[in-house]
Amino acid sequence: MRDVKRYLLVIFCFIMIGFGCALTLKAAVGVGAWDALGQTGYDLLGIKAGTVSMILNCSCVLVQIIILKKDFRPVQLLQIPCSIIFGYVTNFVLYDLLSAITINSYMLNVLLFVFGVCWNAFFVSTIMCIDAVTTALEGACAALTKVLPFQFSIIRQAVDVISIGVILVVVLIFHIPSSIREGTVIATIIFGPLLGIFMRYIQPVVQKLDLHNFQQD
Repeated sequence: MRDVKRYLLVIFCFIMIGFGCALTLKAAVGVGAWDALGQTGYDLLGIKAGTVSMILNCSCVLVQIIILKKDFRPVQLLQIPCSIIFGYVTNFVLYDLLSAITINSYMLNVLLFVFGVCWNAFFVSTIMCIDAVTTALEGACAALTKVLPFQFSIIRQAVDVISIGVILVVVLIFHIPSSIREGTVIATIIFGPLLGIFMRYIQPVVQKLDLHNFQQD
């Protein structure tokens, strides 16, 4: 029963992150490099941003399986349903719940974006404190450290740089709106520090409720 509660909490956090991602996309002032790929996919192909995220995240799980082979823990397969849930929530909130809402104030858009980033930082911090199923992207970056002579932080940053490069090339070739804007800079500056702040307060609560350290498969 303890593990069931933990897994349910992780799934809930992914749902909330999907909601937060939809808010940042709705703000339309730019998003993080990885999330921007989803928006670029929508602008180029008409595929919903959440659906593009599903594809990208499931691809990250495949990368982990290929690299880790027998060392890949079966519990991490939960990244797939969590990624699908995240994508569906993002699509539903962005294209259904928020589709009829128009925000004409630039400052309100910026505030909505900052709120979305803070919201996501809180729930990502919770997932990290529970220390169970990782997000698919972070799992893939961690796996790449096994075969590349680089630290996790360098590989994770390289993914963002590559993502931005791909987006800029696509924007220049197909003349679609760029999803790399001031929001990308804002997210880069505040997301990391927010994780540290939130984890400092969430960790004791998670430990008190005995929700940390999943039993590993």
